[in-house]
Amino acid sequence: MEQTRLALLQHARVWFGTVGFADTVMDELTGRAGLTRGALYHHFGSKKGLFFAVYQQLDQEMDSRLQAISASAPDSWSAFSGRCHAYLKMATEPDIQRIMIRDASSVLDSEQIQAVRMSCVDAIADLLTQLVGDKIIPDTSSPVMLARLINGALLDTARYIADSEDSAVALNEAAQALDVMLNGLRR
Repeated sequence: MEQTRLALLQHARVWFGTVGFADTVMDELTGRAGLTRGALYHHFGSKKGLFFAVYQQLDQEMDSRLQAISASAPDSWSAFSGRCHAYLKMATEPDIQRIMIRDASSVLDSEQIQAVRMSCVDAIADLLTQLVGDKIIPDTSSPVMLARLINGALLDTARYIADSEDSAVALNEAAQALDVMLNGLRR
């Protein structure tokens, strides 16, 4: 059972990440996976359910990558800045561009997206709280509100990078602007 579920997730990620949700045909996807459409419905309920599972899996992978940056950073500022830069760099990866940035907002319910977004906001707020404690940034009455502002800027910039004709150039411009914004937070 678990192998079937994993095979569906693996093939769906490739399809959703390359041709997108709208152009992914479930019979083709399940056929390439050597499975039936019934297996898809049994495990995920629908094409949208499968997409949501891929979305969650990709979000968890992104979060793990960001946590690894924090774990290896020499200090809290490097962890925070490194994570922000890494998130924007991820916006140049094709499957992240297609699944997380382009298709998710038109496929998933706003509550599903908001739940994932709030976990990102909470992670940023935790980092900001650490920066305040380390006296790197001024105390804020609401680290969550500041985290929302930063998260919104990162999301919008990631969309810009994903939609640009040259994502490498867009990423370079964004990285420079990000440094200006983040350095403005420092004492």
